[in-house]
Amino acid sequence: MHAGTRCTPPPPITRRIQRALLTCVTTIIIGTLAGCSSSRSLSQQDPDCKYSLKKRKTYITCISPGSAAPMRCSLPIKVSENLFDRFFTSINNTLGIRYRYGGTTKDGFDCSGLVVHLYKETFQMQLPRTAAELSSLGSVVQKNRIRPGDLIFFSTEGNVIDHVGIVIDENRFAHAATRGGVTISRLSERYYNQRYACASRIISRE
Repeated sequence: MHAGTRCTPPPPITRRIQRALLTCVTTIIIGTLAGCSSSRSLSQQDPDCKYSLKKRKTYITCISPGSAAPMRCSLPIKVSENLFDRFFTSINNTLGIRYRYGGTTKDGFDCSGLVVHLYKETFQMQLPRTAAELSSLGSVVQKNRIRPGDLIFFSTEGNVIDHVGIVIDENRFAHAATRGGVTISRLSERYYNQRYACASRIISRE
């Protein structure tokens, strides 16, 4: 710098850029805080079902006996004792069928494929395809009040619902396991007890 040369303030364009940057950073911070608030609100929609962040659905598409036209049915759907018994016979008939990722037929089932198949076969219910989607159906049931026919959900990865079974009694459930195919397991087993997320009711006996 030459002697006698004075430092001059930055030109106006630099100040405008600084103000623009400050505004941008402030907007990002506010947006981030708003996003956190939205996440908290979303999780509060369904506090009883761990990892399920969707609003619960109180109806499903089904086909009533004697009709070919689909209709909207409120959950839980009331079913006769005869249909209920037939449902558990169908579960027994699938035991031992191999596990197949994406499978929805007796050639092989994955966990949600088994549920979709059995409820459609017996009750003509058209259920969503994944365990996470199934977990938003019907009313949440406390663990000590589960009944036969309820759906029971697990999180094997620790942050999402990714496995589903059908309650047989207060401690047993049927499901399609990656090892062994369609089988009956106990909720009291350490593996499932630690990964339990919730249960829901989509059918009830008349």
